[in-house]
Amino acid sequence: MKRFAGRPAIVTAAASGIGRAIALRLHEEGARVLAVDINAGALAELPQSDNFRIFAMDVTAAGAPQAIADECLRHYDGIRVLVNNAGLGNCPPFHETSDADYQKWADINQKATFMVTRAAFPALLKSKGVVLNIASTLGVVGYRRQAVYSMAKAGVIGLTRNLAADYADQGIRVNAIAPGIIATPQTEGRLNTARFYATIVGTTPMGRPGKPEEIAGAAAFLCSDDAGYVTGQVLAVDGGQTSSAYISDALVQCWVDAHPDQ
Repeated sequence: MKRFAGRPAIVTAAASGIGRAIALRLHEEGARVLAVDINAGALAELPQSDNFRIFAMDVTAAGAPQAIADECLRHYDGIRVLVNNAGLGNCPPFHETSDADYQKWADINQKATFMVTRAAFPALLKSKGVVLNIASTLGVVGYRRQAVYSMAKAGVIGLTRNLAADYADQGIRVNAIAPGIIATPQTEGRLNTARFYATIVGTTPMGRPGKPEEIAGAAAFLCSDDAGYVTGQVLAVDGGQTSSAYISDALVQCWVDAHPDQ
């Protein structure tokens, strides 16, 4: 299908993982994609063409949001789809979070989403476009040692719902995806840690990490006309983790072994 034929799209943090999968999926379905990432080397490995361009930029840098919007307008003369995917997890525990830590995680996970959207908004209003924010299940529910990240992603969800309410009557749709644990280069180290794997994958009913392509499939739906009556929604793509109080048999057995008298 070519659901995005000729439509200009921006995807941030597009060099790897979820962003890469979304950028490639939109392009496969006909979009003219501007792939943005701080990692110029990884960006250069993407398949470039007149309809798939790369732009090395730190979304948190001064002037970056407007530069990103201008780059898309320069090449494609419009913006129809904006995917705010840039983010950073694995923050310090709350009591160890310095001012610099707070600023770092808040800037990339929340502020950049606001600023890039604001810069692209005049073009999105003109095209009656779509904004898709990549939030997190940790913006919906709490998880240990993730205070700043959870706070920032909850803010992204709040922004999503507010913009949807504010601009639906002007033809703008704004939605979010809340991924669960997805197997990407950014999560590889944690997924190789027994504690993290047990507590995250072990509490996911589907019993495995998600794939970036599974997020991309949901993203393509939400950004397409197939979702024309969908706005202000947060779609959890998480293997069922936030839908239940699921605990695997292995975790139950560990608890039983550790508490033989109970």
